[in-house]
Amino acid sequence: MTSPVIDLRSDTVTLPTPAMMAAVASAVLGDDVYREDPTVNRLEGRVAEVLGKEDALFVPSGTMGNLCAILSHGARGTRVVVGAQTHIYLFEAGGASALGGLVLHPIANTDDGGFDPAELADALESPDDTHVAPAGMLALENTHNRCGGVVLDAARVGAYAAAAHAHGLPLHVDGARLFNAAVALAVSARSLVAAADSVQVCFSKGLAAPAGSVLAGTTAFVHRARRARKMLGGGMRQAGVLAAACLVALDTMVERLADDHARARRLAAALADAIDPRVHSVATPASNIVLLRAASEGVSIEPLVPALAALGVRVGTFGPRRLRAVMHAGIDDAAVERAIVAFRRVLAEHGAGGRSPSP
Repeated sequence: MTSPVIDLRSDTVTLPTPAMMAAVASAVLGDDVYREDPTVNRLEGRVAEVLGKEDALFVPSGTMGNLCAILSHGARGTRVVVGAQTHIYLFEAGGASALGGLVLHPIANTDDGGFDPAELADALESPDDTHVAPAGMLALENTHNRCGGVVLDAARVGAYAAAAHAHGLPLHVDGARLFNAAVALAVSARSLVAAADSVQVCFSKGLAAPAGSVLAGTTAFVHRARRARKMLGGGMRQAGVLAAACLVALDTMVERLADDHARARRLAAALADAIDPRVHSVATPASNIVLLRAASEGVSIEPLVPALAALGVRVGTFGPRRLRAVMHAGIDDAAVERAIVAFRRVLAEHGAGGRSPSP
């Protein structure tokens, strides 16, 4: 019998649980564009409460949630100050510029997912110069995907919020994996975004719902975001069929994220023990994302990907020098051990392992 594929490309490959499917089948529905879907209304109320915000809005995806926030905070021709390694800048098709007329202004991310204070201060300035687009808002990502699932604590988020507010600018948090951050730090999600003006959380990654994100902020902000959602085609009518699964995810899938984090640490520790440090490096994960990095410019990680796939392990890459493995609800301890065996074999066969592969 062929062993099932171990898919570590992303936590977006999760499948809904039986409890989610049962909730979908029995969801009480209405027209959400008229604000008459009771299941959507319940989810929005729950998320607003959990995050400590006045109101919330259900949207199809995290990308739409972020874009609704940008369109609601920023004015055309202003700058969205954002990390150069963030999802908003790299993976959202330039929507802020193409659809909103805003300028994405990337600044370098530090390894912990934050910013250099001096570079941030310069970016938030709006010189009295007609040549320069004024700053309009600041956006963070927490956890930070391309930095390896690293986590910003409440003090760091608060410091960035204070820097933005000092210039009269709002702070938006792309919290697609915010619950991973909260579990990793053993704090409430609310505490991590207390200083933020808006936050987007995603249910279709580690929380394993089939689709859906929620954008939260003040009542006035959500009112503007609701109009933006309509403009973007995000009014979904009987959207309670999705919101029902998200409610189950909120109730049942948050605490188990700690298992994903432990399995990520297990994989990273095994890789650290197996690699040749002259060729690759791996850090202890802060949450559910493991990054295997090439140690020098002359080393490419890409040949490992098809070799692992041939052994039944799917992984992703961030360019030619970083390999990503993501833990999620579809990966158990046995799958991690199988992945470790495959990694050891592939690393040894490519001359990148420090030890011989396990049998």
